[in-house]
Amino acid sequence: MFARTLLFSMAMSMGEHPLWHNFFRTSGDKHARIAELWGQTTLFNGVSRRARLELAAAMHPRQFNSGESIFEIGLKGAGALLIVSGRVEIRAGEAVLAELGTGDFFGEVALLEEEVRSATAVAAEPSELAFFMRADFEQWMRRCPAEGAVFMTNLARVLASRLRHANTMLGAASGH
Repeated sequence: MFARTLLFSMAMSMGEHPLWHNFFRTSGDKHARIAELWGQTTLFNGVSRRARLELAAAMHPRQFNSGESIFEIGLKGAGALLIVSGRVEIRAGEAVLAELGTGDFFGEVALLEEEVRSATAVAAEPSELAFFMRADFEQWMRRCPAEGAVFMTNLARVLASRLRHANTMLGAASGH
């Protein structure tokens, strides 16, 4: 009885009333943050918040230390990644191809096919990433084909934009 009274007093002093605590929200705040960040990307433009929350709940968050490899060039990709916090460098050898920060995503080609990574990703500072695995993506596409079609259109636009940018850079490097 004393322990229950103590817990009640502690909860009340922290501004929580134990009778009204949402027992179903264990990591919901983290999932909501991931869903919100994805919603700010081109990939999820037009995809409902409900669908983003459902997907975020299935995503796999992971912490990386500064300098830690996220994935290496030549290894098979299993999904896309969202930077929840921190900074990531995309590298080819010693060259830094891109510096990405909170809210940016990368590795989206791996949602479509099980091919090897074309670059290495390294945490430039302590970072938290959410892994959007191909298996979860494929399962979602089967359950929600209409929203999946919106997502696929967005993904095609992202890939076309990246291809256009790469072509422009190659053209500039070759003097054309």
